Amino acid sequence: MPTDTPLRLRILDAVTDVPAADWDSLTGPDAPPFIRHAWLAAMEESGSATEETGWAPHHLTLWRGPTLVAAAPAYRKFHSMGEYIYDFGWADAAARAGVEYYPKLLVGGPLSPATVPRLLIAEGEDVPLLRKALLSAAVQSARESGCSSVHFLYPTDDEADFLEEQGLARRVTLQFHWKNPGYGSYDDYLSRFDSKRRNQLKRERAAAASQGILLRTVRREELTAAHAKRAHEFYTATCERHAWGQVQLTPGFFSRVFQAMPDTVEMVEAVREGQVIAGAFNLATKERLYGRYWGSVEEHPFLHFHVCLYHSVDDCIRAGRKVFEPGAGGEHKVSRGFEPSAVHSAHVIFDRRLDSAVRDHVRRERARLNLAVEEAERICGLKPWPLPGSREP
Repeated sequence: MPTDTPLRLRILDAVTDVPAADWDSLTGPDAPPFIRHAWLAAMEESGSATEETGWAPHHLTLWRGPTLVAAAPAYRKFHSMGEYIYDFGWADAAARAGVEYYPKLLVGGPLSPATVPRLLIAEGEDVPLLRKALLSAAVQSARESGCSSVHFLYPTDDEADFLEEQGLARRVTLQFHWKNPGYGSYDDYLSRFDSKRRNQLKRERAAAASQGILLRTVRREELTAAHAKRAHEFYTATCERHAWGQVQLTPGFFSRVFQAMPDTVEMVEAVREGQVIAGAFNLATKERLYGRYWGSVEEHPFLHFHVCLYHSVDDCIRAGRKVFEPGAGGEHKVSRGFEPSAVHSAHVIFDRRLDSAVRDHVRRERARLNLAVEEAERICGLKPWPLPGSREP
């Protein structure tokens, strides 16, 4: 269809309002799992991300006639849980100023703290034009639906540059990722450390064998409904064990993902005396591994590190994967070779006073973050690197 055909905006109340093939045509065949139609549908159809749970689907789609040419997964949010770009302080400031902070419009995915494309554009289309159209649609529809603000979470670096150029406040926060420059073996990886830390990591990893624990990764045709059930049980156990934990994913989410996306799901299991005592639910592409949820029914020294870090690092080296993203937080990962990595978000708040305060906070936060990066680099023994997004927000 000619590109001069007028664009039509359609806001979806569910991602299943558009055929999976149409949506996935925008993401490409090797897309990260978190922007695939099956992932978002599993979130919504399982009752994990619905208006009742504080995630009202509000997906932005642009059409030329009958053809979907651009989309942005979006949700009207009634709380800030499950985002991992923390704005609880902003919500508190809004309350003190008499500003209704919720609902807000979030452009991103539920419970998925991973950098992936947020502005999905069909191949052959005018990318700058459609990015601007999606941004305009987000802002306009947010205002019309009574939202206080628009928040783009975990966009790509290129998208973050674009959003900053359009006047949004760019926020930079940190995750800790393992990166593979081409290790031939786990011993190659250990060689990057000094002898003291190298011996420490060897002792920690050797603990599993001395405890009678065997680690394995279950993939593809080996995955069963029992693995999905176990993944939910481990996830729930971890949430309930911590004061900050909140169970948001239902059993149906895991069963749907295991059934619909067997090409990307992996389960790490720790087995002792024939019983699975711990596990981690991960997602994978050819080049990246994403750590998501873990849990255990027994306590053993270093068990968390075995299941969530060491075993998967070894897996990545064997598979030739370039990056392992184990999720949000976790400064303890630095001493185990996970490097500080910038992740981005972009924000606009319609109340000018609050928007100005947030922009000031973001500027000051970035200065403090540089110090945290320098300390992490010192621990890792890495050369300094500048934080992306150095322009004033």
